[in-house]
Amino acid sequence: MKISVVGSINMDMTVKAERIPLKGETLKGEDLKYIPGGKGANQAVAMAKLGADVEMFGCVGNDSAGKELVQNLKDMGVKTNNIRAVDGVPTGIALITVGENDNTIIVVAGANDCVDKAYVDSIKEELLQSEVVVLQHEIPQETNEYVIRLCHENNVKVVLNPGPARPVKKEIVDLVTYLTPNEHEAKIIFGEEIPTEELLQKYPEKLLITQGAKGVSMCLAEGKVLLVPARRAEVVDTTGAGDTLNGAFTVQIAKGESVKDALRFGNIAASLSTEKFGAQGGMPTFEEVTAELNRI
Repeated sequence: MKISVVGSINMDMTVKAERIPLKGETLKGEDLKYIPGGKGANQAVAMAKLGADVEMFGCVGNDSAGKELVQNLKDMGVKTNNIRAVDGVPTGIALITVGENDNTIIVVAGANDCVDKAYVDSIKEELLQSEVVVLQHEIPQETNEYVIRLCHENNVKVVLNPGPARPVKKEIVDLVTYLTPNEHEAKIIFGEEIPTEELLQKYPEKLLITQGAKGVSMCLAEGKVLLVPARRAEVVDTTGAGDTLNGAFTVQIAKGESVKDALRFGNIAASLSTEKFGAQGGMPTFEEVTAELNRI
């Protein structure tokens, strides 16, 4: 059962500090690393490590970073035949500071902005062979909307992870199968007036809201709001935890599991991912998640 990701492929430049710096403040950093990332690539790797048949669609620069990132995806078990290397545009980069069991991220899009409608048209036939297509907000908005409409017209399920935060049209919310914001992103999309529980009840088994240390919530078909509490973790690095949850949730949905079981599986996978350094390096295997599910 094929899952496809249309999204970002970045090189993460990650530095550790004793804490996140304040505005105008300089702190001493340590342990600078260049690590494969990008929300799209992260979610593809998360699914591949869980045993899924997954293909990545996106763009990198025709540079050393782009070549390294494509090779890394291959090594992780992700299909890469339709990733395009673009001349004259650098590969995307994310600048990440890790401190106090949290992180801040600045993303420079680079070649990710070349994931446009013309690119989607060029890979449309392969994309529509998918059971599920996963999208994020690190490629142009009009591209996301184009892919969502295309998938809807062809009965392909869509998971939209709307990060980084930006508004989403109501028409697009209605067309996607699952929408997976965090609390901040949900407020950007729906406004701050509607309480979380009421918002979830408005979109049963469509809207999934991650709530950090509290866990993840969704309203079931019968109208009951389900909160899956966060697993206690020995946190090393939270980078990529949300991507892991999205990937793990999608894998289980593609297998035909209930949203309740998929949420629980995704929540455990995300928690396990925080116990190692790096977005992709910390992502667990199917066996590791299953073992932890059986333990608790």
